[in-house]
Amino acid sequence: MNREDCLPLPQDAGDAILDYINKARPPEKIAEVFLCLNAPHRSFGSSVAVSSLVANAIKRSGIPTPASCGAHLLRHSAATQMLRAGATLETVSSILRHRSLDMTAYYAKVDISMLETVMQPWPAGETSC
Repeated sequence: MNREDCLPLPQDAGDAILDYINKARPPEKIAEVFLCLNAPHRSFGSSVAVSSLVANAIKRSGIPTPASCGAHLLRHSAATQMLRAGATLETVSSILRHRSLDMTAYYAKVDISMLETVMQPWPAGETSC
């Protein structure tokens, strides 16, 4: 989507980035913060690289491969967890920077147990669709 938003950085995230820069980042004169740890050290900015890391982590964990196992899985998991914790669709939509609430509603469809708690009984005497 190529959208850019400026958001506050939580203290713990900033501390983790500083720890990475001071202890784990390869000592290269490259402007980007995150670099590949294996030589040749290069920028770690591609969504393909993130998707590859997620897919490899899932494979190593032994978890059966989900339909989506790339970077999208991180967004999908975060949205589902927020909804399960009681966040509204509007809140999730705002956090994920969706342009449409309809896009966010997609995530609500995956939580069958949550849907069962809000479903209404079929009206007596009505025929099904």
